[in-house]
Amino acid sequence: MKKLSRTLATLAGVFAAGLVGLAGPAFAEDKLSAGDTAWMLTSTALVLMMTIPGLALFYGGMVRKKNVLATVMQSFAVACLMTVLWMVAGYSLAFTDGGALNAYVGGLSKAFLTGIEKDTLSGTIPESVFMTFQMTFAIITPALICGAVADRMKFSALLIFLGIWMLVVYAPITHWVWGGGFLGDDGVLDFAGGTVVHINSGIAGLVAALVLGRRHGYGVENMAPHNLVLSVIGASMLWVGWFGFNAGSAVAADGAAGMAMAVTQIATAAAALGWMFAEWIVHKKPSVLGIVSGAVAGLVAITPASGFVAPGGALMIGIASGVICFLASTSLKRALGYDDSLDVFGIHGVGGIVGAILTGVFAVEAIGGTKGLLEGNAGQVMIQFWGIVATIVWSAVATFVILKVVDVIVGLRVEESAEIEGLDINLHGEVVQ
Repeated sequence: MKKLSRTLATLAGVFAAGLVGLAGPAFAEDKLSAGDTAWMLTSTALVLMMTIPGLALFYGGMVRKKNVLATVMQSFAVACLMTVLWMVAGYSLAFTDGGALNAYVGGLSKAFLTGIEKDTLSGTIPESVFMTFQMTFAIITPALICGAVADRMKFSALLIFLGIWMLVVYAPITHWVWGGGFLGDDGVLDFAGGTVVHINSGIAGLVAALVLGRRHGYGVENMAPHNLVLSVIGASMLWVGWFGFNAGSAVAADGAAGMAMAVTQIATAAAALGWMFAEWIVHKKPSVLGIVSGAVAGLVAITPASGFVAPGGALMIGIASGVICFLASTSLKRALGYDDSLDVFGIHGVGGIVGAILTGVFAVEAIGGTKGLLEGNAGQVMIQFWGIVATIVWSAVATFVILKVVDVIVGLRVEESAEIEGLDINLHGEVVQ
């Protein structure tokens, strides 16, 4: 009798397990994946490296010697400031339910990271890791804007402006695309930040450059980079770190991450060559600054597409972005006469727009689940345009208003004498010998 009872119990257990298996993932709970977590920890470190030291060196090498410390200081200080603001409110505004306003912004239920414990999960990774990964995006996006206002903005004004900007502009747009907002619901494709990071920062940089006006001596004095070796090192760190940026946005150690890594490498190399050959044809010499700028343009353009396109599409996106961003940073900039010091708009704004549009052209259903124009879904291109326009409008209007408010509070621009002598000695009391 006991033997029969044990047999029946075993059969019941097997039957129950079978029912659970047949039910499938609907009854499954999130489980920690050591592999996914390890990859996301690595990706987070890679993306942080993009700002410090990557962007700091890239920008620092491109300014004049008298402003190099002020420039690298901006990237480092922004990394610190955004870390605190993201912890206090940014993460919550971007990635929680905003209730009646959820289409536009999240709520404050996770302000100060309330509710995030050691064992709290976000999918298959700890939420603490996901939060920190997204924090590195919130660090580099405002830091990119610094390149547009290099050589002439007060340090105090910059910190106030970018602190407000991250909470009022960056966090809401992040929510629109990735946090349950209207652009994500509308089907806008942005795998790793074409709209959220690059169009957003590029437009903000252009507006800031226009509001501040040209540097003293612009168009007359020699404003060539003081140390392109630093810029090459910085660009190289950006390239390596970008694998965390794009492949890390899969939030898993899987085939999507692998393909994102592959297309990122292809597009970047193609863009660097595209810029180099375009410059070679136009200016008769291929410059070091040109090839590294082209590489960054390719990294920017493949960002929204990296989880949706095949290698062939990545090659086309890279070539197009290299040539178009070269023209935007040279011919267009001269024609319009604005002083975007380090070509934030020409590379990040224009590159982000090119990448977002071409994502709608080259998206492959077998890779990202959505067909693009070449697979018969012409409507995806219009959806991408909608995402671009929404990002441009909010970024431009909000950036302008924030700058004007900061100008009233502390003033935006350094004194002319300080600008001429250099920001290093006047703002920080230090110089590079």
